[in-house]
Amino acid sequence: MEAETAYAGRLRAVTSAPLPAGFERLFLREYARVAAIAFRVLGDRDEAEDVAQDAFLSFYRRQDPAASYAAPWLHRAAAHLALNAARGGKRRERREAAVGRESDRAVDPEEEAILAERRAEVRAALARLPRESASLLALRYSGLSYAEVASALDIKADQVGTRLRRAQEAFKKEVLDGPAR
Repeated sequence: MEAETAYAGRLRAVTSAPLPAGFERLFLREYARVAAIAFRVLGDRDEAEDVAQDAFLSFYRRQDPAASYAAPWLHRAAAHLALNAARGGKRRERREAAVGRESDRAVDPEEEAILAERRAEVRAALARLPRESASLLALRYSGLSYAEVASALDIKADQVGTRLRRAQEAFKKEVLDGPAR
């Protein structure tokens, strides 16, 4: 909760105006979930928090915080912004710089290299999927229920299971086959 309050303060500074009470309540209620969705895609806390702030700032500028679609809109925005960030090269540069700073941790270098390679494969495969499939996987594996995923993607709840299976199959194929050559 303390982190969310600090981010609300930073968001107030960016908007250069007091935040409406409804927006601040929405922010405090949804920030952790929005950041978790972004983290699930990016694997980097700082970048996920940047994405979460971007999603909230975009929402603040364009939407009504009392609207019933507020949470689904933010979840979908977090998934889309995180996927865009994952597809960009800037993320890779920041991650490589961070690896140098983390070198003082006591870990097995071989194990760390294997895990890093697996994470890179998963994120690359996710980036190659169609946007809806990637968003569906990111939202569902960030802990959202079928109903919440359906609401975020503006689809019927009874379609989530089928679409999720198809997205999982496409993801598995991407991981096994790698990028098209």
